[in-house]
Amino acid sequence: MASKISKTQILAIYKSLLRESEKFSNYNFRAYAIRRVRDAFKEKKVLTDPKAINNEIKFAMDNLQLIRRQIVIGDMYKTEKLVIENLQ
Repeated sequence: MASKISKTQILAIYKSLLRESEKFSNYNFRAYAIRRVRDAFKEKKVLTDPKAINNEIKFAMDNLQLIRRQIVIGDMYKTEKLVIENLQ
């Protein structure tokens, strides 16, 4: 039987994904990751099947680890800031 996942746990994963996405040093990667996380959670908020919800939570956790690895790799290869970043 699938374990019950509360809304607070889902919200915590969502916030973790957004927080980690903010750490990208490259503006384009950062903007894409944040937009993708928001869109994915909006798209999946209508799910009611516990098995599907568990699959999506597992997918989100895998992506959180992927984002963390990509941030480490991105920090190894720094680039100059874009013009749009200097304005902010």
